[in-house]
Amino acid sequence: MDELELLKKDWKKGEDNYPKLTYNEIYKMILKKSSSIVKWIFIISLLEFAFWTGISFLLKDNKNAKHFDELESDFLLIPFTILGYVVLAYFFYLFYKNYRRISVTDSAKVLMENILKTRRTVKQYVAFNLIFMIASAVIALYIEFSQNEDVISKVELASANGEAFTFYAKIIGLTIVTLGGAILVLLGFYWLIYGILLKRLNNNYRELKKLEV
Repeated sequence: MDELELLKKDWKKGEDNYPKLTYNEIYKMILKKSSSIVKWIFIISLLEFAFWTGISFLLKDNKNAKHFDELESDFLLIPFTILGYVVLAYFFYLFYKNYRRISVTDSAKVLMENILKTRRTVKQYVAFNLIFMIASAVIALYIEFSQNEDVISKVELASANGEAFTFYAKIIGLTIVTLGGAILVLLGFYWLIYGILLKRLNNNYRELKKLEV
């Protein structure tokens, strides 16, 4: 059983062999724990952004990156990349705002509301990253089929041989399998990191509900 739960039960029972905590003292413990969790959510999101940004710079000169640079794809990639950075910056702002809001909360009811807002923000952040990954794959396929002369030639040859459907099916199937694997890895990471933090935040929410009874 969680230490906070034991202390809260003791506070209600009023037993002499345990330290006595008031309602406010228990609330402050929950507030401190919640503030720390939300701060770590904010920090980890920044570290994640720094990690993926660093990877993109390291891979900037690899074969695939140079391949896309050779194609006329800036009209799509640049606005799409800017949009991604803008949305991520907005989420970082929300995480920081949630942390500051929770840190100065002065009532259990408001703290419960702020915890729910934080949970919703994290879920939206995860959903955005997954959608962004899928959209990136779709854009990459579009660029390949519309700008890559080698791919265009293969499509024309497959169409001439009556194998266009088979050709597209193989490409799309391979993309789905690769993308599915990447999504599973990303979901595993989010479950391991953000999932654990959200679970602790949910526990704090339940403690607050019991405290309000």
